Amino acid sequence: MSLAAHLASGATTLCRCWAVTRRDGVVLGFTDHDRPLSFAGIDFRPETGLSARALVSGTGLAVDNAEAAGTLSSDGIAEADIEAGLFDGAELRQWIVNWAAPAQRRLRFRGHLGEIRREGAAFHAELRGLSEGLNRPLGRLYERTCPAALGDAACGFDLGRPGYTAEAEAPRGTEGGAFRLSGLGAFAPRWFERGRLLVLSGPARGLSGTIKHDRIEGETRTLELWAPLARAPRPGDRLRLEPGCDKRAETCRLKFANIANFRGFPFIPGDDWLLAAPARGPAPETTP
Repeated sequence: MSLAAHLASGATTLCRCWAVTRRDGVVLGFTDHDRPLSFAGIDFRPETGLSARALVSGTGLAVDNAEAAGTLSSDGIAEADIEAGLFDGAELRQWIVNWAAPAQRRLRFRGHLGEIRREGAAFHAELRGLSEGLNRPLGRLYERTCPAALGDAACGFDLGRPGYTAEAEAPRGTEGGAFRLSGLGAFAPRWFERGRLLVLSGPARGLSGTIKHDRIEGETRTLELWAPLARAPRPGDRLRLEPGCDKRAETCRLKFANIANFRGFPFIPGDDWLLAAPARGPAPETTP
C-alpha cells in the first residue's frame, strides 16, 4: 500500500520526522511519535520534543520559510552546540510518515536552519527552504576594493602556499578572545590582522574567528579576535592562522603577488569628485 492509499483509507497512523545534518557531518533524527523510528539509515528519537509549525510552500519562486521549536537536551540539541555554531546552516529534512509502516512516507520539506534563538530551556529555529538561495543579490559591485574573499575561487590565491599561513598550539589561560603565541617571529608585524584563526582539533574544532589585532611584544605574538570563540580551545589544541587582506590593490600586489586576480576597480572615481567646484583662472591662450 502506498502513502496515498493509506491517506485515502480514512484511518491513518501518521507522524512527522525530522533529520538535521550538521556541517561537520553529524546527523540527528527526531520524531513527534511516541516511539523510535528508523529509515533511510537514520534513527529518529521521540524524547527530544522537537516540533514544527505549519510549513508554508507555494508555486513559483517565492521564498518558503517556517519555524521549528524544541527542548534543549544533552543527548539531542545541546545549548553548548548551538553557541558553538555547530547548527548554523545545517540541512533539515521533514517527512510525513506512516509509523506503522515507515516505508510509506513523503518528503515534505528540505532546506536549512536559519536564525536560532533560545528561550529558557527551549529553542526556536528558522527553517529556510531551498528557494531561499534565490533571495540574494547577484552581480558585481564597482568599487575600489576587491570583493573576493582571500583564497576563494574568485581570488584564486592558494592559502597553502609556504610562508603565508602558520599553525600553533593554543596556549594556557585563553578564553577564546585573545591568544598569546610564540614561535611566529618569521611573519611581518600585523601579518595576520584581518585574517582568520581556525581551530583544527579538540572540542572547538571547526570554529573560527576574524583577527582584529596582531601585535608583537618581544618573542610573543598576541592575536585578538573581534569576538571570542563560542567554545574556547583547550591548551595544546591545534590552531591555523591565515593572513589578513585589506582588499586593496597594493596589498594584493605586494603581499600576495596576486594582482592578476584582483577584482576591484582601484581607478574608479570616488565620491569626492561630486564636491568639485569650478576654479577661477586665466583664460587659455588661443592662436590666430
